[in-house]
Amino acid sequence: MLGRTASNLFWMSRYIERAENIARLTEVGYRISMTPDTGSGHREDWKSTLIAAGCLDAFLKRHQTITAEKVQHFLLFDPEHPSSVRCCLETARNNGRAVRTGLTREMWEALNSTWIEFAAIKPGTLDSGKLPDFLDWIRQRSNMFRGALLGTLLRDEGYFFAQLGAFFERADNTARILDVKYYVLLPSHEMIGGGLDVYQWETILRSVSAHRSYRHVYKDSYKPWNVAEFLILRPEMPRSLRFSYDWIERSLNGLQGINPAGEQARRQCAEVLADLQNGSMDAIFQNGLHEFLSQFMVRNNQISAAVATEYHFQ
Repeated sequence: MLGRTASNLFWMSRYIERAENIARLTEVGYRISMTPDTGSGHREDWKSTLIAAGCLDAFLKRHQTITAEKVQHFLLFDPEHPSSVRCCLETARNNGRAVRTGLTREMWEALNSTWIEFAAIKPGTLDSGKLPDFLDWIRQRSNMFRGALLGTLLRDEGYFFAQLGAFFERADNTARILDVKYYVLLPSHEMIGGGLDVYQWETILRSVSAHRSYRHVYKDSYKPWNVAEFLILRPEMPRSLRFSYDWIERSLNGLQGINPAGEQARRQCAEVLADLQNGSMDAIFQNGLHEFLSQFMVRNNQISAAVATEYHFQ
């Protein structure tokens, strides 16, 4: 497979995943902003959302104040913000169109129809009452694309590159959310009796669609130790770091059977996965949750870059 084709498939899938993640973060910001102010110091809702999305600096370069309307437009519709949902969907479609013959009909229809319908939406007509349904629609469209990919695409190089794009992006998103909220997860808060509102735990878990599955696994109230473990080490949680790296390793090994390149990426991936398989929350908290997550994001980017280099992305 040509490096350009591999790159298009990788970024097509990655941008669809990013669009969904941005929609999830926007919903979390919206939900928290609807929560009455209890005086507990959590009213920088939309600033926290921008930080989690990794675009606070880009936002402040163009806007002097942070308001719900400005942040929502920036994250969803801004054509000059490369990680807005609009740009993500458009870029994903452009990448898919460049390798149209490598996609199934169902995948292309999911990409193309999503962009056409999104482009027809006028941001000014989307008031706060319609926002939750619109964000649901974005997630549904992302799921439609992934369903088409998983259900119809031949398990060849194209499939593995698309999976890599999705799970590198998913791992980065989960790590970012945890890193922004790491001060909430520090066990010292619990030990000193600092009362943490339920909404803080739901913020973290809802942003990765895990608030119900958390209760199913732990059958307990929200606890910082368990929340961090669930999103970092649990292999059955579809958006955990461990689950993402299980799939990254599987995809890299699948590529190895077709193309012998990628040795550096596989070696680095194996090291990260071994740390997640053998890690414990005791050790992570002892060494510093923020430090662990920061290092993970650096390593995740390094492995993604190694894939691009070794498979000659253009």
